[in-house]
Amino acid sequence: MRPFRTFVALVCLFALSAPLARAQTGLGPAGAEGEPWRRQAWLLPSSDAATLAHALLFRPPGHGPFRLAVIAHATTQNILRRAQMLQPEYRALAAHLVARGFAVLVPERLGHGATGGRYVEDQGGCDEADYARSGRATAAEISLALDYLRTQDFARKDGAVVLGHSAGGWGALALAGADPRVVSAIVAFAPGRGGHANDFPNQICAPHTLTAAAAEFGKAARVPVTWLVAANDTYFSPVFSRQLADAFRRGGGKVDFRPLPAVGSEGHWMIETEAGVKIASGEFDRALRAPVAGRKKR
Repeated sequence: MRPFRTFVALVCLFALSAPLARAQTGLGPAGAEGEPWRRQAWLLPSSDAATLAHALLFRPPGHGPFRLAVIAHATTQNILRRAQMLQPEYRALAAHLVARGFAVLVPERLGHGATGGRYVEDQGGCDEADYARSGRATAAEISLALDYLRTQDFARKDGAVVLGHSAGGWGALALAGADPRVVSAIVAFAPGRGGHANDFPNQICAPHTLTAAAAEFGKAARVPVTWLVAANDTYFSPVFSRQLADAFRRGGGKVDFRPLPAVGSEGHWMIETEAGVKIASGEFDRALRAPVAGRKKR
């Protein structure tokens, strides 16, 4: 009986470890470099050991080491829309960053598009919305992607920049408690959750809960935040966005709030367009030039 029990135990152990092993051995480049900007598909770790996160990597010419920039995409509570989401690219923003010497990673988080898997960023219903928990879940996925890329030979270990859009920006705010030597700056484009409540413009689900969560993120913040929002953003208007930024600042976070002109028909998507990147470039370039903690000036 004892050999049989040992055999059963080994089979069970293999069954439990197999998904993790498959995930771990599949990490890294998932195709050849292409155009533009050495565009390359990558597979990254996620918080689900059995699910690899799909991503795109853009790089300048040469071997580096390059500073890293991670772009965190928006999300939706709608399960069908999440499943149908195309791999985010943010091409205009990526091109701007590559031109400034950054290696740019655009990961697709759990529960979205080709990555699939369990959606860990669920904010819950309007009455019981937990925006702090959803933001921390987003931040954890961003951190996993960044930490993995920092192990690559072409990547610098310090001075990374996280640029988040909408829910990705909300997760970036939750990430502001990171080591400032690792993440030197955060740029948040219209960060928040619960916008367009019930698909109505300028309606936010549980806005007071969202504001309280922003203050909570501010308490732990160590990385400076540049907060950008277009004048015609109907998800998180400049007026409400300023209230969120003020709450983050009252919590203890360092934030530079910058309202921007109207872009297109809906300013919430400005950072996905060339026109929006051009308008915003002066503001986030200032954040990119900020000194990296712990690095001596030359």
